[in-house]
Amino acid sequence: MSKFQFQITVPDELSGKRLDQALSKLCPEHSRSRIQSWIKSGDVSVNNSNYKQKDEVNFGDVIEISTELNSIEKHEAEDIELNIIHEDDAIIIINKPTGLVVHPGAGNPNHTLVNALLNFDAKLDMVPRAGIVHRLDKETTGVMVVARTLESHTFLVHQLQERNIKREYQTIVCGQLVAGGTIENNMGRHPVNRIKMAVTNSGKKAVTHYRIINKFQHYTHLDVQLETGRTHQIRVHMSYIKHPIVGDPVYGNNNSVKKGVDSPLREIIKNFKRQALHAYSLELPHPITKDKMKFNAVLPNDINSLIEALNSYDQTNK
Repeated sequence: MSKFQFQITVPDELSGKRLDQALSKLCPEHSRSRIQSWIKSGDVSVNNSNYKQKDEVNFGDVIEISTELNSIEKHEAEDIELNIIHEDDAIIIINKPTGLVVHPGAGNPNHTLVNALLNFDAKLDMVPRAGIVHRLDKETTGVMVVARTLESHTFLVHQLQERNIKREYQTIVCGQLVAGGTIENNMGRHPVNRIKMAVTNSGKKAVTHYRIINKFQHYTHLDVQLETGRTHQIRVHMSYIKHPIVGDPVYGNNNSVKKGVDSPLREIIKNFKRQALHAYSLELPHPITKDKMKFNAVLPNDINSLIEALNSYDQTNK
């Protein structure tokens, strides 16, 4: 058991909502049933008064939660090596390797980042998703933040919703882009293939900013910044503008090897078996001090080798 105490002020857009509905929006990492149980148990107050779950809250109301938590995570700890960039009492910053699934699910019941984190710090079983605030795809590498306490997790999830956490990526895409830009298209489930995401009018808003780091003859090295965080967002958006990420097995449309590319670069591209996407920078306010902190993860060897091969090819084929 551990004590969880949290205070938050109702924003204008949630004024007039039921207490349980407002808390579900303000604390999305907790289920509606858990929030309702807190309210029924008297663990939630509004302006120092007890409210029922269907009572309305208004702009400026101060909601306080004070409750005891049982273990949340039911997954097993596994001795999986982690690349820790930074750790303190509130957060852990890791550099995720390729091939590591973030959270257990269908087809991946274990051997995930969650299992590794529970082995690194057993207290993370008291935090939703073992403290994971945002995800990276299995084959995407790079920097991630993990919250060590429920208070830190709630704070960071809220900061992510408010777009106060800045995430930047580097990627190699097919084709030569002329300039940077912004992609702003709604995204949702693919209408036919439900395991894929797609640009769709019925989806949720998705905004991706990109700028050119370097142009090659047949490829472009990009810096990409997420304004929103939809599943597979960068991969879908780059494919949508006809510049899929090199090696992307789902959204690449087998276009990684461009016409006119000769060996040995052709073989290097063909044998690049994952999307060339790396989360290299993460900037966030610290949950306790509120100071802005920035963490970087250097490009992994496979993407560096790909860049070297592209440079070499261009030098040889000037």
